[in-house]
Amino acid sequence: MKFFIDTANIEDIKRAYGWGIVDGVTTNPSLVAKENCEFKSRILEICGVVDGPVSAEVVSLDAEGMIKEARELASWHPNIVIKIPMTKDGMQAVRTLSDEGIRTNVTLVFSPNQALIAAKAGGAYISVFVGRLDDAGHDGMEVVRDTVDMIDTYGFDSEVIVASIRHPIHVVEAVRAGAHVATIPFKILDQMFTHPLTDIGIQRFLEDWAKVPK
Repeated sequence: MKFFIDTANIEDIKRAYGWGIVDGVTTNPSLVAKENCEFKSRILEICGVVDGPVSAEVVSLDAEGMIKEARELASWHPNIVIKIPMTKDGMQAVRTLSDEGIRTNVTLVFSPNQALIAAKAGGAYISVFVGRLDDAGHDGMEVVRDTVDMIDTYGFDSEVIVASIRHPIHVVEAVRAGAHVATIPFKILDQMFTHPLTDIGIQRFLEDWAKVPK
């Protein structure tokens, strides 16, 4: 499974990438706005740190506007992937961009039907928002499982991203579901390293080592 980090905070990205386990980055307008930074410069800064896909989202709602924005964003760096919302106009844009060789990440996917449409339109990535589905009383991972099965059955080229991850168990469940990618907030990725038994084990080793004659 690939790990993307879901943030626009450059310091968090540098730190996580330095751990040697991050394969890419996803951003969105809300994450960029939180950083109070200029959009293009931050995306290019991220591309300078991470050697992998960097998702940047369009903000237009009509197909023509999305396509125009996407072409501009894609021209900035070869690693940029264009996030497109799961709408009729969005899928029209995805088809056009896919035909032009521009990779897209179809975002805000909440059902297998939407995922199927995104795959048929040519989305390189399909982001299923499990946390928001769980919040609404649905089983987000069931949608992931159905989407992975659909892609495997029909041989689509799309990769399934588990997005809106709320806790480390979501990552484990994403593995069990066979997802290709988990895009993880920095806080959650940091939590995945820790276990109380690891801490206890290290402390005991150090205490025992202190007893060894020097």
